[in-house]
Amino acid sequence: MRISELSQRSGLPIATLKFYIREGMLPRGEATSATRAEYGEEHLARLRLIAALADVRELPLTRVKEILALIDDPDPDPISALGRAVGALPPYIDNNLDDFPLAREAIETLGLTYDPLFTAVPQLENALRALQHAGLDTDPTTLRRYAGAMRTIAAEEIMPISELSAQQAVSYSVLGTVLYEPLILALRRLTHQHLLIDQTTKRPL
Repeated sequence: MRISELSQRSGLPIATLKFYIREGMLPRGEATSATRAEYGEEHLARLRLIAALADVRELPLTRVKEILALIDDPDPDPISALGRAVGALPPYIDNNLDDFPLAREAIETLGLTYDPLFTAVPQLENALRALQHAGLDTDPTTLRRYAGAMRTIAAEEIMPISELSAQQAVSYSVLGTVLYEPLILALRRLTHQHLLIDQTTKRPL
C-alpha cells in the first residue's frame, strides 16, 4: 500500500507518518521508485503498537522511542532489557542516589534482589516514603501481602520466556511490562468496587 492508504487505514495524517519515519519509530517503506514506497501490514502493526504506548499508556514520544529501540535492537540479557523498559515507564525518578534505605529494607524483608541500578528500586523508595508520609502501613505484614500477590502474577508472566528466543524474550518482557500494568491496575480497582458492593448488599439493615 502507498503512504496515503497507510494513512487512511491507520487514521493518522500523512504528516504524522512521515514524522514517525524521520524519528526512526516507523520503518521506511520499500522503495518502488524515486518518489514512491510501499508499506505493508507490519507498518500497520507498528502504528498500533505506537498508539498503544502513546495513547493507552500516555507515554511521551521520547519514552515511546526508547521502548521501540529496545524491541528493534534488543539487549541479549532480558533482565537488563526489563530494567531499561521499567526506566521508560512512570513514575520517573530523577536522582543520583546509590542507596535507597526504605526500599533496601523492604526488599531484604521480602527476600527479593536489591539492585540499586534497577529503576524499580528508587520507585519503591518513593512509594514507601509517600505511604509513610500519609500515615499508611508499610510494615512487613502489609508488604508481604502485596508481594505475595505480585509474585503469583509475575511467576505466571515469565513462565513462557523459557520457550522463546532471546529476541522474542526481550520483546515479550518489555511489552508485557509496559502494556499489562494498566490491566493489573484496572482489575484491582474493579475488584475493590465489586467487593465493596458485595459487602454493602450483605450488610444487615
